[in-house]
Amino acid sequence: MDKLIITRWNNRILTALFSEKEILELGLEEKSSVLGNIYIGKINRVVKNLNSAFVEFGEGQTGYYSLEDNPVSLPAQQNKMAVIPSGELKGGDEIIVQVAKEAIKTKDPVLTANLNFPGKFAVLTSGKKSINFSAKIHDKAWKDQLRPRLEELLQNSSGIIVRTNGYRQEEEILTETKDLLKAYKGVLEAANYRTCGSVLYQAEPEYLNSLRSSHAGSLAEILTDQEDVYQKIKGYLGRHQPEDLEKLRYYQDPLLSLASLYSLKTVMDQACQKRVWLKSGGYLVIEPTEAMVVIDVNTGKYSGKKNQADTIRMINLEAAREICRQLRLRNLSGIIMVDFIDMKEESDKALLIEHLRSYAALDPVKTTVVDMTQLNLVELTRKKGKKPLWEQLNLVKENKA
Repeated sequence: MDKLIITRWNNRILTALFSEKEILELGLEEKSSVLGNIYIGKINRVVKNLNSAFVEFGEGQTGYYSLEDNPVSLPAQQNKMAVIPSGELKGGDEIIVQVAKEAIKTKDPVLTANLNFPGKFAVLTSGKKSINFSAKIHDKAWKDQLRPRLEELLQNSSGIIVRTNGYRQEEEILTETKDLLKAYKGVLEAANYRTCGSVLYQAEPEYLNSLRSSHAGSLAEILTDQEDVYQKIKGYLGRHQPEDLEKLRYYQDPLLSLASLYSLKTVMDQACQKRVWLKSGGYLVIEPTEAMVVIDVNTGKYSGKKNQADTIRMINLEAAREICRQLRLRNLSGIIMVDFIDMKEESDKALLIEHLRSYAALDPVKTTVVDMTQLNLVELTRKKGKKPLWEQLNLVKENKA
């Protein structure tokens, strides 16, 4: 069972997810975070050779907008036209955009016209008007039964993605979909009279996203020492997850802070170190670069009595689990290349890939194990969204300096 800890760290909300005394996720919420927000944006310029545009939104921020990934755009004034073909966008056009990815290093935030409205059981999508299900839901009969009910409700006005939490929750999905449709229509109506740069939809705080994304029944305790956070969580649970309301606890101890109780400073320091030791005595070296994340697996201090092939197999399998945990803990994304210790037997290589895929499947962020290359490097990809933890912590240090 998992435990969710929410506290403040250098005036920012820190969320930590523990499972069986093992830390799985860490996140520092920035006051300036715009991820998930929906704005009325203005096209600054269209770059045809890149098939993209740069859009001004919010208070003077600029985001990258792909014309290829956004075949149609919603104009800010809905009474002007139904849609604007993205290829015909020009400087000065006002469109409705959502922040899909935060700014990372020198890269601008990524914007999209495919608006997403996430719920606990489903995600409403404005651009992709199909009905889809989480890849972890394999019950075809149940999906075929639910699909026509969703089609009748949506009337081709938008699409829906049923989340893993939605499995066998038909009425809850339909009720939530109605609420998400209402939010979507509210955004479109507000766009008709709001000025350029306005926020049409404010994404929920990250700690509420963590609650919403948690698997049903997985949380044993929700613990916070911040009264304002406690009240917000209490209200959210009362409306959306009443079954978890009794798990919420307000921590009050003037002698020992919540961060000290769970050694969160030590946890964060360790989560930014390049070297990660394995229980076997082997270790990982994790190197985020501009283009990708590179991870090297080493035998280290292991001095067991097994033969070499067995030793390498054991360390590689342990490393596979720890790598997937570290990707989630550090929020590393994009292309990940792993240099495992070389194995000669094809059966050992196949076993390693099988284990890696099983651990990657536990990550709530889509993580794909591509394959092993001819050089025996294993390639993974992890969907980008929030900034990596090391960058979040660097921002804290810069703010304190």
